[in-house]
Amino acid sequence: MLRFHFTSDDLARVRIAPGPDPMWEVLLSAHVVNQRPSVPMFAAWRGRVLSGLPPAARMLLRLAPPRGYSPDFLTPLTGTDDFETGLDAVLSTSRSRLGTDLARLTRGTRPHLWMRDLASGSAPAVRGLGVAMRAYYEQAIGPYWSGIRAAVDLDRAARTRAWVEGGTEQALRTLHPSVRWEHPVLSVVTAAERDVDLAGRGLLIIPSYFCFRAPITLADPELPPVLLYPIVHEHAVPEHGLEAASGGGRQLTALLGRTRASVLRALGTGATTSEIAQRLAISPASASEHATVLRNAGLVASGRERNSVIHAPTPLGQTLLDGCVGQSPAAPALLLPPRQAVTAADPA
Repeated sequence: MLRFHFTSDDLARVRIAPGPDPMWEVLLSAHVVNQRPSVPMFAAWRGRVLSGLPPAARMLLRLAPPRGYSPDFLTPLTGTDDFETGLDAVLSTSRSRLGTDLARLTRGTRPHLWMRDLASGSAPAVRGLGVAMRAYYEQAIGPYWSGIRAAVDLDRAARTRAWVEGGTEQALRTLHPSVRWEHPVLSVVTAAERDVDLAGRGLLIIPSYFCFRAPITLADPELPPVLLYPIVHEHAVPEHGLEAASGGGRQLTALLGRTRASVLRALGTGATTSEIAQRLAISPASASEHATVLRNAGLVASGRERNSVIHAPTPLGQTLLDGCVGQSPAAPALLLPPRQAVTAADPA
């Protein structure tokens, strides 16, 4: 059991990350690639990744066993979803941190020569790590980032609603089936026994696409406290982009039509069908129809939360709202279970 011990200050400092963290998605997806047998949900994606994975990228897989410890330095907190910023932070890891983390990873085993060089802070080994991480990202994460972001954004919208409606403790209580909140302790069912005293530092909660078993955290209790939780994989992921005209309310209306443009604007960080209807003074049936059209265009993602369906703008939809110009590249589908996804045939 993993237990986070809160003070009143910690409760006031709980926050949810604005989106997926690319460095965590790199590490956790590498766990999935190393998993045998493969996780059914990600089997098709894993096959595509392995079929084209450059030899250099496979060096990263040595640092990401499917179970047990992975080096904390691979997942620095940068406050951004930019992969290059995160990679710079990884490559700036101190020699002492490299040595400590890799000693823990290789305890009881004979480490690969490259890993011994990396542990010593060898400049060529550090550069090799950068090459490996970038090659892996370009094959396994980058082409899918739009879909990953859309799925995470929708799940985050549901968590944000729980926060608004019931406060921090309700949000913690409903975070994941393996999580239990009994003031002042947040418990997560894990194989290891461990206690983390937050001691006024608060807790950053990060929704993750490739975290597939149960919520996890960093191994070093001295690092800023984080909790990664698996999103609910029942959301339709946009598979294509849309060429958008330049911004502004008139252009958006001309592109989508008055009502659909209003529906997209009315979503905010997430709204149910009935809330859309109330905000725009239209019927629930009309709100459902417009949400379905926007979802089919890749501008909205929809997923069930308890007895409601929540709609939220995808990154493409938000870009259109923000008035940006350009074309979003097509993102390969992340093969979610079709019977669980909210599709045009489902009630919205």
